[in-house]
Amino acid sequence: MTSTEKIVREGFSGRVVRRVTGRLTAVWSAATVSSAVLWSFGTGLHPIPGIALLAPLPVLWLATRQSAPAASAAAALSWLGGNIGYWSYFTETLEQPVATAVALLIGSALTFGACVALFRKLLMQGRFGWAVVALPAAWTAAEFLFGMVGGIGAWWSIGYSQAEVGPIVRIASVAGVWGISFLVLGVPAAVAAVIAHRGPRAPGRPQSSRSALAGMAALALIAAIGAGQWCSTTASDGPVARVGLVALAQPPMYVPIASPDGARMVADAITAIDQLADQGAQVIVFSEKAWHARRSELFLLRDPLTAVTLRRGVHVVIGLEFEQPEGTVNAAIAYPGETIYAKRYLVPGLESELQRGSVAVRIPGRSWALTICADLDRPALVRQNRTDGATLLLAPALDFSVDHWLHSRMAAVRAAESGIAIARPAQLGELTAIDARGTVRASVRTDITETHTALADIRTADGHTPYARWGDWFGALSIALTVACGLAALRRPADRPRRPREQLDQSSSGHSSATINRSAARSSP
Repeated sequence: MTSTEKIVREGFSGRVVRRVTGRLTAVWSAATVSSAVLWSFGTGLHPIPGIALLAPLPVLWLATRQSAPAASAAAALSWLGGNIGYWSYFTETLEQPVATAVALLIGSALTFGACVALFRKLLMQGRFGWAVVALPAAWTAAEFLFGMVGGIGAWWSIGYSQAEVGPIVRIASVAGVWGISFLVLGVPAAVAAVIAHRGPRAPGRPQSSRSALAGMAALALIAAIGAGQWCSTTASDGPVARVGLVALAQPPMYVPIASPDGARMVADAITAIDQLADQGAQVIVFSEKAWHARRSELFLLRDPLTAVTLRRGVHVVIGLEFEQPEGTVNAAIAYPGETIYAKRYLVPGLESELQRGSVAVRIPGRSWALTICADLDRPALVRQNRTDGATLLLAPALDFSVDHWLHSRMAAVRAAESGIAIARPAQLGELTAIDARGTVRASVRTDITETHTALADIRTADGHTPYARWGDWFGALSIALTVACGLAALRRPADRPRRPREQLDQSSSGHSSATINRSAARSSP
């Protein structure tokens, strides 16, 4: 070969390499951006139902077509890009430390990247069934563990994105929110495994095997939805309660009861109670922290509210900051009888000056229990109330306007999990009445500029759901499945046995000889 021919050939090869590299980079970027956009619409404070099931597909499609680092990076960046909108919510709305927001967003992105890396490795080994299980199991296990140790309960879950899809949300009656999260990633994992690339990077798979995999995934999905529907229906056949919900017009901060605004709000509350009682309300729940009162001032609420509840034959629950000698609590107080409940799970940072409650509280003579706002982020608290016999939770709430959908629908998932009805009026969110199947029966947006009310008939609990009986069994199962998938990924595939050393030596010698012969042939004239 002449020097001119060599230069021409090397130049042509360089152009081919650059062209292929550019095409791969474009495909990687397109997949990453597509998933990020889908995640941004499918999750977050106001998700569009169903989109989250599509969001992982672009990066899962990419998994067997590019290297492991590239696929993992695409997954991590797509998750981070799709959830970056949480940044202002964490740091400004919830006033959380920057380090907390960084840890949550970066940590979850790296977790998703690791989950996709495990999915890819099992696909590359030809373990398609393991791969389909690995992605949702690993992510669900991470959600479950974070819910146990993260300090904010089961707040962080992609399962809430489907909270208004009845057939899906009822899966929670069997497996909790963790079962919904598993489904959200299990469906795209099955689709990606069925359409996995056949080529030098991934083993081929007969069409019959792909069809069988698709069939098994479809049957599993149908079985999960059917089980959830049946269990939810059988556990939620209790009596109907007519519930009134109220968010009073008020100044921006909590109103001292011994003030003109406080007295005006009490009068407005009496008016609202009379109006809802005229429509047959059995219990009327007001929003969280509407007033601030010392123990010596509590009679300013007790006397008028006791009088109206006895006169109209209704129960009333109010929310207030209650200042006591031993400390101030975020309280819900039920009348008549002045039954007091102190919020048990306070918002980190925002409620650091308050004392935390420690006991569950029922309204005497009723199967109704008191909770407050963020208490409903804790599946175990709701489950314990149901196990103790409560059929309806009365939960004054506040929220932060921008999270009106997400936080109220978390309560819907709690209702579906334990088969318990929930009445949750939020001052800066929604008045939400939820039946024991997790179906929202009333939803009214609120603000502080005017008084808002809602009235709904909601079916209460009767039996116990599997989740109420067994608790977070599916979270524990997800951890076990993740460990099993990790061990499977470490094993050598059965269809790729290790060759004896002498065969490797002979193969290497033969390969070297062939390479030398080809080189000699190319160098000869």
